[in-house]
Amino acid sequence: MTEAFQVSILVLVAAGATAVVLTRNPTRQVVFLSIYGVLLSLLFMAFQAPDVTLSELTVGAVILPLLLLLALAKVGRREE
Repeated sequence: MTEAFQVSILVLVAAGATAVVLTRNPTRQVVFLSIYGVLLSLLFMAFQAPDVTLSELTVGAVILPLLLLLALAKVGRREE
């Protein structure tokens, strides 16, 4: 049962990474990146690494997308 869960999470992580790469709209790409960070956190939890899970949730799912969205907003203001 555990191996099936791990394999399914691995497939979801691969699909999430593909979605991030293939998305052309920068804002949507940041949203997919945040979802990818959550999927990676689930993967780390499935492999029983709680410390890495918390770090990935903090950095990959919250802080990095927030910084990227702020940068996109600042760049968008300069173009107008």
